[in-house]
Amino acid sequence: MSGRLYGLGIGPGDPELITVKALRLLRACPVLAYPAPDSGESLARRIVDPHLDGHAPEEFAIRMPMVAARFPAQEVYDEAAEVMAGHLEAGRDVAVLCEGDPFFYGSFMYLFGRMADRFPVEVVPGVSSLTACAAVLDAPLAARNDVLTVIPAPLDDTDLTRRLEACEAAAIIKVGRHFGRVRDLLASLGLSDRARYVERATMADQRVLPLDAVEADSVPYFSMILLHRRGEAWR
Repeated sequence: MSGRLYGLGIGPGDPELITVKALRLLRACPVLAYPAPDSGESLARRIVDPHLDGHAPEEFAIRMPMVAARFPAQEVYDEAAEVMAGHLEAGRDVAVLCEGDPFFYGSFMYLFGRMADRFPVEVVPGVSSLTACAAVLDAPLAARNDVLTVIPAPLDDTDLTRRLEACEAAAIIKVGRHFGRVRDLLASLGLSDRARYVERATMADQRVLPLDAVEADSVPYFSMILLHRRGEAWR
């Protein structure tokens, strides 16, 4: 009998935001995999470290280039899938860590696409960056019949403008190096006073700032802007 592959959503950064189910599987699986940059520490691995509690699984880092031009790195996922297949064929369960939620822009989807037709796979949802940012900002995302739009900041200016003009409530994700032009677009649309910025939500180095106080060249990938056309969702 083959092992089972688990995609564990481990939340946005605060180790206390892991679910009870993900925690149980984390401590039970004999093999643990996680995304990591080309070199250095894995954030996902750091999030779960306080929870391993003596459990010492076999581990392997899925190291990949963290640059848009080479993501997703298909060959990296191909290689990781084959390593996992070896464990699963030998009857060993494998837990793959995914920051936030595995199916909300999560990297686990690329492994799921390679493995789901070969082995049993279970996805464990996690607290997403979207809901974490809303909680940190004290900003409900949407109410009643509002349509919430999730907008990736790397979209070009024309597409960003079109989507922002049409939205009632929006989460602008993957802000990073695109912050400056996103801020300019929000100003041109008269939405600056209805927008809120947060970076590294729930982590120890979390910051919440007004848009005009953010240094555009220092914005990290883990940043988000939430806005609501009414200013507050409950109005």
